[in-house]
Amino acid sequence: MGLNALTAHELKRLFNDGRAEPRDVLRDIYGRIEKAEGRLGSFTYKRDPDKIFSEASDYGRGSMLSGIPCAIKDNICRKGEPATCASKILDTFKPPYSATCVKKLEDAGALIFGRLNMDEFAFGSSCETSCYGPTRNPWDTTRSPGGSSGGSAASVAADETIIALGSDTGGSIRQPAAFTGVVGMKPTYGRVSRFGLIAFASSLDQIGPITKDVRDCALTLKAISGHDEMDSTSVDKPVPDYTQYLEKDLSGLRAGIPKEYFVSGVDREVEKAVRSSIEIFKELGAEISEVSLPHTRYAVSTYYIIAPAEASSNLARFDGVQYGFRSEDCDNLQQMYVSTRSKGFGEEAKRRIMLGTYVLSSGYYDAYYLRASKVRTKIRNDFKDAFEKCDFLITPTSPTTAFRLGEKSGDPLSMYLADIFTIPANLAGIPAISIPCGFSEAGLPIGMQLMSDAFREDIILKAAYAFEQATDFHKRRCPDITN
Repeated sequence: MGLNALTAHELKRLFNDGRAEPRDVLRDIYGRIEKAEGRLGSFTYKRDPDKIFSEASDYGRGSMLSGIPCAIKDNICRKGEPATCASKILDTFKPPYSATCVKKLEDAGALIFGRLNMDEFAFGSSCETSCYGPTRNPWDTTRSPGGSSGGSAASVAADETIIALGSDTGGSIRQPAAFTGVVGMKPTYGRVSRFGLIAFASSLDQIGPITKDVRDCALTLKAISGHDEMDSTSVDKPVPDYTQYLEKDLSGLRAGIPKEYFVSGVDREVEKAVRSSIEIFKELGAEISEVSLPHTRYAVSTYYIIAPAEASSNLARFDGVQYGFRSEDCDNLQQMYVSTRSKGFGEEAKRRIMLGTYVLSSGYYDAYYLRASKVRTKIRNDFKDAFEKCDFLITPTSPTTAFRLGEKSGDPLSMYLADIFTIPANLAGIPAISIPCGFSEAGLPIGMQLMSDAFREDIILKAAYAFEQATDFHKRRCPDITN
């Protein structure tokens, strides 16, 4: 087993003891990418290894992420590097600035060496809509790694990086984490700055970590969190040391089981794994009770009005005038706009732009967007009521295990329903995490979602860590995909 298979906290112990150096880890990572990337398609861009190796000699001690290799989703800006959102329309675009989360990782000593594949503009749940082609699930390369942060999750699961950043608008960190057997967290809206994240839906987007275990998740979350004057939605609250909450005893914590998340349509193996996990939480000292989130059934409909509406507004800036792809041989400005956007955007992006433009159009705003905003408030209030009775919620992350590539791509509604259990947390703005909790008979990972009240990441990290230490699901590795 190479150094690339270890966690960040395991590597730091080796660095501090003088038993390994960051350049050793990078060498193993680049070797792994060379062998596996042809079958996975996780990366859209990798920095020159010689340059990274020279930088690595300056790291190794100091903060907990010093010398730790990290890759970022292709919608997070890093100065001077391509940032395409996996879309032809941003071809050749290189941002003149770095995202705040990138600066924070670099300040913590992390070695950011590559960019990761995704659904175009984060529009998708399968990582199939990328202009670079699909990313494949390392557990079964005929299957999807989930989306839209499919490249982030697959690269961590396949040991192509130690940690990764993704973005989560309706489940785009948590669902891929569930499909690939890793840990993925969506922080509270406002906990992590969105400055430098190319926007999909500005009231829903949030950057978060994808890691191999819960401790690495806590370390990465602390590094990227905090108030940022460059982001008006960033909340000025102290950032705790989340590692201080990682305990094995859950005595006194109250866990709620939302009955709306255990309904027909949930795969039998997924429900069995999550219900078995609930019993483990009982053994760890948590008090279990059933709760209700009655407006959950409206979450998908609400999301697919609000999110496309915001996407339509955000993507209006991509027109070929100042940067990115521009269609040639156009006779006038209007023709250039139409041709550039028609050729530059993929089918799913155009579908969402049209949906969003329609619900914001004159005569339809009140009927759709305004009404959806009111339902969103009801969904948020459901969670508020639930957290008066419990400290965290336990649900499946996804109703199924990883589906086959192409299985849902011809049926947009079926694809949209893949996020039915993750969307509510984004609408409510609360933190949520997915952790591995079992495997199907076919050997595919199953994910469990934990949610807590706003800015109580400490609670779900504590609960997730206790469960992780009581099981071995996070230690299982995907099959060899280099043969």
